[in-house]
Amino acid sequence: MLEQDSPRALGLNPERWAAALTLIETWCQSGQLPAAAVCLVRGNRTTGVQLFGRQTLAPDSPPLRDDAIFLVASITKPIVACAVLLLVERGLVALDDRVEEYVPAFGREGKHAVTVRNLLTHTSGLPDMLPNNFELRAAQAPLSKFVAGACAASLDFPPGRGVQYQSMGFALLGEIIRQVTGQPCAGFLEQEIFQPLGLRDTALGAPAAWFQGAQPKSDRIAEISMPPDSEMWSQAARSWNWNSEYWRRLGAPWGGLLTTPAELARLAVMQLREGEFGTTRILSRASVQAATRNQLEAMPAIPGDDRRTRPWGLGWRLNWAAHSANFGDLLGPRSYGHWGATGTLLWIDPDLDAALILLTTRPQEPRGSYLARASNAIVAAIE
Repeated sequence: MLEQDSPRALGLNPERWAAALTLIETWCQSGQLPAAAVCLVRGNRTTGVQLFGRQTLAPDSPPLRDDAIFLVASITKPIVACAVLLLVERGLVALDDRVEEYVPAFGREGKHAVTVRNLLTHTSGLPDMLPNNFELRAAQAPLSKFVAGACAASLDFPPGRGVQYQSMGFALLGEIIRQVTGQPCAGFLEQEIFQPLGLRDTALGAPAAWFQGAQPKSDRIAEISMPPDSEMWSQAARSWNWNSEYWRRLGAPWGGLLTTPAELARLAVMQLREGEFGTTRILSRASVQAATRNQLEAMPAIPGDDRRTRPWGLGWRLNWAAHSANFGDLLGPRSYGHWGATGTLLWIDPDLDAALILLTTRPQEPRGSYLARASNAIVAAIE
């Protein structure tokens, strides 16, 4: 359903496209990025997947596998948001329902008024991570412990009064999916989104089977370079950092998605086609349109500058004007997507009828400098 074709057939300037790929390849050859994978989609056609760098961080590592799997971190969030929208379409959840209706323990510490919409738009006032985030990971805590921590947390501001990125809001969205459907968020995504799209190497948390056998699928997961100034870099963190079996299997709704560039491209095409991939419809057009328009416009208590310059859809970050981080500088006003702390980027631009999947193994937050510069070079190749 995704036909691979030449850059020129996709409406790319071949010289500029080659220069963009050379830029990324140079970063990998110099060690600035351990590995990178690029896939550009226009319409129902793709450039295919271009791979650079190495599979692991070892000096003698083999090249990045052509079937490499990446931990895409917070690109997970809009995919979980798609699952919530399925519940909205089916009349099982409404966006302005209070979270405590589904997770009664959440209604403490002044959080009674937080709604599902607040969680999806980062306007809940919840913290991004729990104060004991690293301690929970070091103890290899289950998801239920993170949910309990979010239920006990205090808000940094009243819901709907500000914008603050909050991963713990997506921990709660995963719990809402579990409460409403009776199955874990990971299972619901597999049944309702991944299987219908034919995604065989995509999972919210790697199943146990991925770690079994003589050639386990887990060997395909590209190793991530830990920032040397991060607590995750220490020897003690090897049992719980991004490269650990614990984290790969946890299935965090805020950052635990494992996938390949080609399969993430299918999810992007589904969004470009307003919920449909080939003959398979996942979401309604109405859901995709709601998810990709500025939800903050209808929140009068949000400061005006935030509503105008830091727009959020439902799980999707809309393009922020005059903000180079991650997305770069050249995308159009209707573009949207997400980035991941592990060094990953997905953007979709309906006006260009294009989507970019750029997955690396070097964390780049908060500015996403390599992602932004590569994005600029690739957008400049689109004619």
